[in-house]
Amino acid sequence: MVYKAIVAGSDSIVRGTPLSEEPGMGSLSIPGFLREVTARHADREALVLHTSTGAIRWSYRELRERSIEVAKALMAGGVGKDSRVGILMTNRPEYLSTLFGIAMAGGVSVAFSTFSTPSELEYLVKSSAVSTLLFEDSVLKKDFVAILTDLEPQISVAAAGKLASAKFPYLQRLIALKGVVGKGDEVPAQGAIETWHDFLASGADITSEMVEHRADSVKPSDMGCLFFSSGTTSLPKGILHSQRGFTVQWWRWPQVMGVHEPARAWTGNGFFWSGNIAMIPGVAFSTGGSVVLQPLFDAAETIKLIERERISFMNGRPHQWARMLAEPGYQEADLSSLKYITRGEMLWEHPTVNTSWKMPMAFGTTETMSIMTSVGDDATEHKDDGSAGVPLPGNILKIVDPETGVVVPVGERGEVCIKGPTTMIGYLGKTPEETFDDEGFYCTGDGGYVSQDGHLFWEGRLNDIIKTGGANVSPQEVDELIAKYPGVKRAQTVGVPHDTLSEMVVSCIVAVNGATLEQGDIIKYLKEQLASFKVPKEVLFFTEEEFPLTGNEKVKAADVKKLACDRLGVEVVQVTS
Repeated sequence: MVYKAIVAGSDSIVRGTPLSEEPGMGSLSIPGFLREVTARHADREALVLHTSTGAIRWSYRELRERSIEVAKALMAGGVGKDSRVGILMTNRPEYLSTLFGIAMAGGVSVAFSTFSTPSELEYLVKSSAVSTLLFEDSVLKKDFVAILTDLEPQISVAAAGKLASAKFPYLQRLIALKGVVGKGDEVPAQGAIETWHDFLASGADITSEMVEHRADSVKPSDMGCLFFSSGTTSLPKGILHSQRGFTVQWWRWPQVMGVHEPARAWTGNGFFWSGNIAMIPGVAFSTGGSVVLQPLFDAAETIKLIERERISFMNGRPHQWARMLAEPGYQEADLSSLKYITRGEMLWEHPTVNTSWKMPMAFGTTETMSIMTSVGDDATEHKDDGSAGVPLPGNILKIVDPETGVVVPVGERGEVCIKGPTTMIGYLGKTPEETFDDEGFYCTGDGGYVSQDGHLFWEGRLNDIIKTGGANVSPQEVDELIAKYPGVKRAQTVGVPHDTLSEMVVSCIVAVNGATLEQGDIIKYLKEQLASFKVPKEVLFFTEEEFPLTGNEKVKAADVKKLACDRLGVEVVQVTS
């Protein structure tokens, strides 16, 4: 796919082509999407999950039937138009049947991170106003039954479906699944917590026809899902998306990526992140392929899954690829099925991987339900010059002065502001005036500029841009190159105060276990690919334990900056110009 754009004269305002002209679009409601892909691919495999007792495989028809079962149970419990239903699960078949089932019942799914701490979960459940919560009893060392009952003791004594809580005034019903699929029996019913079996059985009196009528009434403009930001610097923000926000991206992702055959799509990252739930089911289901599920990333298991399931599409992060490279037997594994790997340069070097595909550059946010711009897979211009592409169909982009909000001329740097069919409905608890500008644009806090032909050149978060010797350096650009260097597990580039440069570029790195890295070698590698002012003056190495991460393995840039300043004996100051 090659995308076109319209530039408004000399101003940095760029429009994509009309959404109505985008090829590959189908139904734009979540229930309609599932009905359409099931009609096309009914008996094909839709998903697979390997467990300790064997593989679970559902066809498209079975996925829809299981989703209808969930919808019946939710309807029997009082879920109706715009009711909020929480999902606190790893990537497993029930996550997808619950997501579709909620939409069929007319409700709004609320994605909770399994990395949530007790205090974060308390905030998420309270602020989201979910009436029903479907959750795994445990994930890794987190016992969510214990956490929830500690947060609200009434859960352990209330009758099933009858919770009355002052702390969680909307929450009435809780349903638990066994955290390790295939091991042991169901979670025992206790107080307000129902088993998955009893939950499904509760919908026996609701007919499939009633579910279909509900599903037919769902419109593309209706609310679809509530996501929460990672909350690295403050309380997580609730980001509300429409049904159309989901479905446009589901139909769009394989077009952008150039995936034209049935894809076997994998991610080791949670569906509670918008990028993963948009990309993986989109690429798989829109092409008649299959989602290969892995509840939690494990490098050795991922290698086995590629071989067993002939995975062709992988969405992950460079530090996960680095863990795979470090696994014994990696070089001998058969990875020949792989064709599409996001940020996958490390894996492309494997002796059995043979693909000419290269990930198209794009820009997006949780607020736009993943991608908002792209160069497209078939682009010939701007494919390797750092462009994030042009606005995708239906989208409008402008660059404004972050202080005044005035649109800047083409080529001038400023803040990226966007709106379109996949832009969020809004933030939870905030008015439209607090969320969008006077023209309805969401101003992202990201910096960049547009070229004469409408391509966006994204330069990172405005408050993360390193200002060194009068030039701007995007930490993201440096980190993406470092992530491709053998033996690097994590990287975060920061600006450290400097007497003459204003800020000095410093890269902080965690190596893969057993790898030996040298500052000089990494600087030499970067000099071959970056302008001289972007090359780090210092490369610092840290252990995994020293490196500050959020619970979902995102790097806390501000904390890394302090770490670098401490190591270099520099006082931390905020650079504003």
